[in-house]
Amino acid sequence: MLIDLAKIIELPKIFDERGNLSFLEEDNHIPFKMERVYWIYDVPGGSTRGGHAFKNQHELIIALSGSLDVIIGDGVNERRINLNRSYYGLYIPNMIWRQMDNFSTNSLALVVSSTAFDVTDYVYDKEAYLKLLNVFK
Repeated sequence: MLIDLAKIIELPKIFDERGNLSFLEEDNHIPFKMERVYWIYDVPGGSTRGGHAFKNQHELIIALSGSLDVIIGDGVNERRINLNRSYYGLYIPNMIWRQMDNFSTNSLALVVSSTAFDVTDYVYDKEAYLKLLNVFK
């Protein structure tokens, strides 16, 4: 199943009485080359983000602060994953539908992307996604 390619990646944790530190490195902790990093914040209560798939982009989503849910699907199966630790990232390969909701107050989500922004890489229409998915299988 395509959805099984998505997985939680545990990032390194360095514990220190002065405060903890986590990090990620390209081709070490994540299975792709980093091209872009962006973050999502100040999401109003009850709002959702995402609601699309990418033809090419792979990404890692980390809840740096607070929590959020990521709903992923492959046209047949769907899974809801709660992110609430800054040392866990959800790796989502291309061609998996994703949506984010249930953002806590003051949550901050960091997204590490394998591609530069390209509007033509986005698939926003669920029916078009399902048709395209058949091509990728």
